[in-house]
Parts: sequence; C-alpha cells; structure tokens
Amino acid sequence: MKKRILLALSLAAAASLAQAQAPEWKKLRIGVEGAYPPFSEIGPDGKLKGFEIELVQAYCAEMKAQCTLVQQDFDGLIPALQSRKVDAIFASVSITDERQKVIGFSKPYYNTPARLIAKAGVKLEATAAGLKGRKIGVQRGTTHETYAAGHFTQSEIVRYGSQDQVFLDLKSGRIDATLMDAPAGDFGFLKKPEGKGYAFSGGPVMDEKIFGVGTGVGMRKADEATLGRKFNAAIDAVQANGTFKKLADKYFDYDIAPRTKQ
Repeated sequence: MKKRILLALSLAAAASLAQAQAPEWKKLRIGVEGAYPPFSEIGPDGKLKGFEIELVQAYCAEMKAQCTLVQQDFDGLIPALQSRKVDAIFASVSITDERQKVIGFSKPYYNTPARLIAKAGVKLEATAAGLKGRKIGVQRGTTHETYAAGHFTQSEIVRYGSQDQVFLDLKSGRIDATLMDAPAGDFGFLKKPEGKGYAFSGGPVMDEKIFGVGTGVGMRKADEATLGRKFNAAIDAVQANGTFKKLADKYFDYDIAPRTKQ
C-alpha cells in the first residue's frame, strides 16, 4: 500500500512540476522576413507592414501575448528557430512533409498557388519541355526552389537570397522567368511600376506534395503541444470573428483561406 501511495504522490508531483515548467508563452519572438510584399515588407518609415504582419498581430492579441517581430532572411528562419533566437516563424512558410521532419507547424492559415512570371507576351508552360533552355530564378530555401529543381530539369535554376534580387535579374534579362507565390508576385512586382511589361505566364502550379496544404506558423516540434495549441485557437478565433476576412480583403481580391479542413 505504501508503495502505491508513494508512486501516486510521485506521479502527482511530476505532473505538477511539468505543468509548472510548461511555458505560458506570454512573450514571443516571431521570426518574419520583411521582404515579401504584400505579406511582409519594410515601409518608407522603416517599420514592418503587410498582410502577415497585421495577421500575426491579431493572433498575438487573441493569445494575449507580447510579441516582438524579428526580421530575418528567409533561408535563415529555420536555423534561427532551432538556435532559439525566435520562438515561431511567421513568413509564408508552406507546411510540407519535408519541413515537418525538421520543425512543427500550426494548422494552415492561408493557401495560394505558385505562378511563373515572365515578360508579357512570352508564353511559358511550367513543365520541363515548356521551359527547356530557360533560366528560372527562385528564392533560395523555398518550396518554389524545390519544385523548380525537381521539375524544370531542362532549365538552369538560378537561386537568390531574396525575391527582390530575383526581380532585379528578371528586369535586367539575366533570367527568363521566376516561379513564386502568386499574390506576392502580383503585389510585389506586377502591380508596381517596375513590373510594367511583365505578366503571369502559364496557369497555376499546384503540387500538394511539395507546396503542402497551406501556410502555417512554424515552431520547434517540442512546442507544438503548447504554443501550437495557442496558435491553432487564435487562428480559429480570428477566422470566426471576421478579422481574417477583413485583413484578406484589404490586400487581395480573391479568396486565400485554406482549402483544407481545419
């Protein structure tokens, strides 16, 4: 009997200790890119702005958390997460099988297709044959890089640290096209003066195996049960109270809500 009592007390003590040690996530460091309009960018005043910047602020308010946004190059976001420089990533990170081997995710909060962008009038198809002999620019560390490397096998894939660098080489003629997220290409380039004379080429590029089921909040796997649960609840609440639609309508004239069941 005494052994059973001692065991029960030990288990209760361990549970209490685990509960006490579980982070409450009242303060969060959120890794963002700041170079991917209209999702996140640096405004003329030097401050971060964009759809994801406003959306993560809405999530933080819902979670009653004090969030500090930490700007980081996209390909440095996962290393920053792993080295505990940030607690979560909010930077249009697609939920893919490959990434889920390394980090955890919330449920998806938006979903959009990839598209090719090239000079207007140039008809390209997003296939190996359709892009034969072409130079295709992609942002390093993205699912677009993975897709291009695996599918455009008769093309030269040129990798860049940021999408802005891709646009500069596209304008200068050093590459023939870029593969990227459709809204980011539309708002970050085509609707700007520097995008004059360029257009989407071919249809939407969809591949759930590579592009995943949508974009989610990235976090360390050990934090999925705590921080992940908080973000999932916030995603549901912001969707239900109309804030997500209000923000999405401000930036997009089409639906970007996740197509998967939440």
